[in-house]
Amino acid sequence: MPLRSINGIALSYDDHGAGEPVVLVAGTGAPGRFWRTHQVPALTRAGFRAITIDNRGVPPSDVCEEGFTLDDMVGDTVSLIEALGIGPCRIVGFSMGAIIVQEVMVARPDLIRQAVLMATRGRTDPLSAAASQAELDRLDDGVKLPPRYEAVVSVMKGFSRRTLNHEQTVRDWLDVFEMSPISSSVSRSQLAVDLIPNRLDAYREVPVDCLVLGFEDDLMTPPHLCREVAAHFPRGTYQEIAGCGHYGQLEEPAAVNAAIIGFFQKSRG
Repeated sequence: MPLRSINGIALSYDDHGAGEPVVLVAGTGAPGRFWRTHQVPALTRAGFRAITIDNRGVPPSDVCEEGFTLDDMVGDTVSLIEALGIGPCRIVGFSMGAIIVQEVMVARPDLIRQAVLMATRGRTDPLSAAASQAELDRLDDGVKLPPRYEAVVSVMKGFSRRTLNHEQTVRDWLDVFEMSPISSSVSRSQLAVDLIPNRLDAYREVPVDCLVLGFEDDLMTPPHLCREVAAHFPRGTYQEIAGCGHYGQLEEPAAVNAAIIGFFQKSRG
């Protein structure tokens, strides 16, 4: 996994396949390998080059214990695209990663050919604000959750009722999240990035084709927040994936991959 000196830090990324480049930006605390099981293989089979990023704050990228902002993370993504010489490129963001991508689209639309925004929002609603602040309070108080407890919370918040009703699937996901707890790589700064102001009006002049994917049973980013993002981008479209929660790309990867690749392939040739 190569490291690049970007904006005064070491930024880790991985590069898969060949063809037209697609940059994938993960959510809060998630490493770039988050995309490796489902999205990277689908993209490379479709003839794309998939580039995943370990955002600052997530090892082996620099942790940046002195703190950082959303603007810093936007600058990292912009600088990596420029350093790799791949702009204008396609880009995919999930949750916090989608917020980063939205701000890249505002700041440097010349670098983005098409964008897919998954489980996103353009403002902080009351529930998101309370959830982020509660996590910040926990970190500030030095409270560390046991991995098993954290796994239960992640699975309950992240998946649909359909999945939660399947006992063996629940056991499998509990094991995955207990072995790789998000808190092990989440930073206070990344949690603070989630507390964004209302940015919807800033999207109105962005000349980039974008697809916003909402997940029907998403408790963390309800679909209506995704729909309003799509409505504010002049070239935005909205698609909802049924039967999945916040981790829709893990729960319904075939449907999510088909939406992403179908959207990208429309502009080929």
